[in-house]
Amino acid sequence: MKDLTSRQAAAMIDISTVRTQHDFQDIEKAVEYAKRYHFINVHALPCWVRKLSEMLRDVDDVYVGAPVGFPSGAHKTSVKIMEAEQLLEDGVQEMDIVMNVGKFKNGDYNYVREELREIVGMTDHRVLTKAIIEINALDDVEMLKACDLVMESGADFVKTGTGWIPGTANLERIRKIKAHCGSAIKVKAAGGIRTREEFLALCEMGVERMGINLRSAINIVESFPASL
Repeated sequence: MKDLTSRQAAAMIDISTVRTQHDFQDIEKAVEYAKRYHFINVHALPCWVRKLSEMLRDVDDVYVGAPVGFPSGAHKTSVKIMEAEQLLEDGVQEMDIVMNVGKFKNGDYNYVREELREIVGMTDHRVLTKAIIEINALDDVEMLKACDLVMESGADFVKTGTGWIPGTANLERIRKIKAHCGSAIKVKAAGGIRTREEFLALCEMGVERMGINLRSAINIVESFPASL
């Protein structure tokens, strides 16, 4: 896995502008870097997705991403579905859906599973779907149970976190997720990934996608050669 080019590394990294303070200039900067380095995805908050879609319309290898129910996951199901419908209309290509963590921790597994299934189902596979389980709010038993619900929902990825709850890169916990899920679903690691070493460790585990802050993403990609 050390034998990666910078472009191959970038093709595994989502960058985002989903903090409260991010404005249109931040989105423009993210798009500029995505085009330059070929990061596979730029995420923006829902109100910006139509603009983001216009900016990336003619860029074949960078996709339009946005969250649903962000950052808590505690919106009512009807609100999440309405948000997802609007994102589809605005041109989203990858949708990261926040699981209702509070309902999950309350043991309302049917609610959580059916909500995810309903949102994933309404996309009719027109976009990639990633379900965020927020592992920094879960213990290991809960984490693997959440993975089961995501796999049952039909989502394309289980995603480890929003990045809004502080934590490390969680390498050993993500190793447990990969061992548990096997080839049944892809994994997106997000939150606390800062270094080339962490990036390579996740690659070695078979993690297919990573959400990394822009500065760290650039540093990681630039650590690889342009060609081999």
